[in-house]
Amino acid sequence: MAHKKAGGSTTNGRDSRAKRRGVKRFGGQLVHAGEILIRQKGYWYFPGKNTHVGKDWTIHADIEGQVAFAQKRRLKFDGARERCTVVSVQPVAVK
Repeated sequence: MAHKKAGGSTTNGRDSRAKRRGVKRFGGQLVHAGEILIRQKGYWYFPGKNTHVGKDWTIHADIEGQVAFAQKRRLKFDGARERCTVVSVQPVAVK
């Protein structure tokens, strides 16, 4: 005979897989056209010169060059100022 009543199962014990978001190429690194610079959900980082945004907010390089990050202040719709980080790719002269 059992000494304890059956415990049953739990509804916990699962987790979703990681989405692998974040900065993929850092400032000063050389990149090729089409490379992913940042994976994000929403605008944590804003696209600058020679970059474009995919439909899932991923920022890609448009040209071959060097990655640069800059802090800018932008005006929000309610008139408040917000500090944001802009990612751009600067062309590098070939020797």
